[in-house]
Amino acid sequence: MEFKIFNREIKTSRKELIKLSIILVLYILFLIWVKSWMGIIVIPFIIDCYTTRFIPWNWWKNSKSAVVRKIMGWVDAIVFALVAVYFVHLYLFQNYVIPTSSLEKSLLVGDYLFVSKCNYGPRKPQTPLSMPLTQHTMPVTGGKSYIDAIQWDYERVPGLENIKRGDIVVFNYPAGDVATTNPEVIDFHSLCYEIGKQLNPDLTVDVPAGKDARKVYETYYNDGKKYIAERPNIFGEIVYRPVDRRENYVKRCVGLPGNTLEIKDKVIYIDGKQAEQPENVQFNYNVQLAQNMPENLRRNLGISKEDLAMLRHTGQLPLTHDSYLKLEKNTKLVKDISIVENNYTQGIYPLNGNTGWTVDNYGPVWIPKRGESIELTPDNIAIYERPIVAYEGNTLDVKDGKIFINGKESNSYTFKMDYYWMMGDNRHNSADSRCWGFVPEDHIVGKPLFIWLSLDKDRGWFDGKIRWERMFRGVAKFN
Repeated sequence: MEFKIFNREIKTSRKELIKLSIILVLYILFLIWVKSWMGIIVIPFIIDCYTTRFIPWNWWKNSKSAVVRKIMGWVDAIVFALVAVYFVHLYLFQNYVIPTSSLEKSLLVGDYLFVSKCNYGPRKPQTPLSMPLTQHTMPVTGGKSYIDAIQWDYERVPGLENIKRGDIVVFNYPAGDVATTNPEVIDFHSLCYEIGKQLNPDLTVDVPAGKDARKVYETYYNDGKKYIAERPNIFGEIVYRPVDRRENYVKRCVGLPGNTLEIKDKVIYIDGKQAEQPENVQFNYNVQLAQNMPENLRRNLGISKEDLAMLRHTGQLPLTHDSYLKLEKNTKLVKDISIVENNYTQGIYPLNGNTGWTVDNYGPVWIPKRGESIELTPDNIAIYERPIVAYEGNTLDVKDGKIFINGKESNSYTFKMDYYWMMGDNRHNSADSRCWGFVPEDHIVGKPLFIWLSLDKDRGWFDGKIRWERMFRGVAKFN
């Protein structure tokens, strides 16, 4: 076909026009889906690429140099692949590998997950200037893989479903807003409090909240943060990360917005009723062995070498109820076995409150819901301060027992987002919402659908390293 634009003769084939039509339809449907009308400015460039060609997109194809044509051919293919992968990774799905044992035995270390972003709805990029397929650090060279000078407000494309209780969810680590360049520093905030306590041994907290307790916790945190900042050779440089550049975590959702959650003697209760728990939920057991555990038994029970190392150092072993029963019956191997009563209060959320809650006995705590309000008191402000300040962008202060939000005295607060309570199935060995609190909706990444690869780190390539039985196994709510 031939036509003129601005006195310029344009030649294009029917095949090119068909390609253009298909691409334009798909692109417009994509814009409608994500409701991003700024993308319309790209349409003239798409049309030009297939018809008018005012921009010499393929200039290199006419080069007399075979080297230029070959190199630019590769560059063209790589750029196209990166752009395609970037959009797929951003809006459709991504890969995630299980790095820790917090969800065992439901998900195992070395499981590679296919994570759908369409189920809960993909987020529009909040930090658009970032290197594709990196989270926050450049590979090999190190340093930030994003530029946070431009930050877009949180928006989410409508998804196929809402998060349900029992779903396994991938999300950005809520406590990862402040971190260090040292990857061994996992929870910066908790580390600040612990160092601050050691620096101020004479300070004690005798009440859950209020004026005196608040000052003590502020001293802990500020002194600990200063100590870390002054020692970058040990802890690394302090960095501040946007929501979508924080570490990806995977846990099970056990509490939904508006629920009241409580843990009593290891059992989760939602709104006063006992909640269903996964079949493979684990707790730590005190175990005394009469002899070394046979290798075949270790493998049959799914006990990792890391678990055995834990047994040697602490006398404790994480077990499902079924594994516990099998070991209890094996009196030749096991001299004594009993469940651990975990009364550990250190590092329990809220870090700036003295609730007396433990891993096994926690709450009750109301999970914030968008549009719903809660009465604020000196007794509960420590629980809800982080959502109000860190996640919803307000200022908060307590003076003479009165609570001030954005400079105004406030007796209540209405939440702008939904929040979730996430926990691991390996209950005594999981850093989860009991340690860092609520997960805001803008931190939700996606839903794992199935395991596409599973590698056992305790085995060699010719000794069952690939767990074939787990390949393409679905990630169910309770499995």
